[in-house]
Amino acid sequence: MEESRLAERCVFCQIIEGRSPASKVYEDEHVLALLDVNPVAEHHTLIIPKRHYRDLYEIPGEELSRLIVAAKKISMRYKTDYGIKGVNILHASGVDAQQSIFHFHLHLIPRKKDDGLDHFIIPKEMII
Repeated sequence: MEESRLAERCVFCQIIEGRSPASKVYEDEHVLALLDVNPVAEHHTLIIPKRHYRDLYEIPGEELSRLIVAAKKISMRYKTDYGIKGVNILHASGVDAQQSIFHFHLHLIPRKKDDGLDHFIIPKEMII
């Protein structure tokens, strides 16, 4: 399928183009960050490039750098504004990694002490 047709059906591209609503928390020329509609924590944020890239294998390094810089800016703002002292930055590329939206994105998940979330991979031999 050609890239423009993929982007036409992509929910993140629709948000970027203003065709779908979103709760934006950060935006610049290359990056958009919005609150996740199914958050695992308060202020769970998705950080996306404004250009459509399917996954980590497609996104150029320069674009990836912009996203992580935006993640830091947002994290610092959350620390200052909400007293959040910890974050997880998560990403999945490919069906085998459980990617569900095929537009590259980072999950910024603010963490609080004893919040009950566990996002760390546990080796199979440690699972009882």
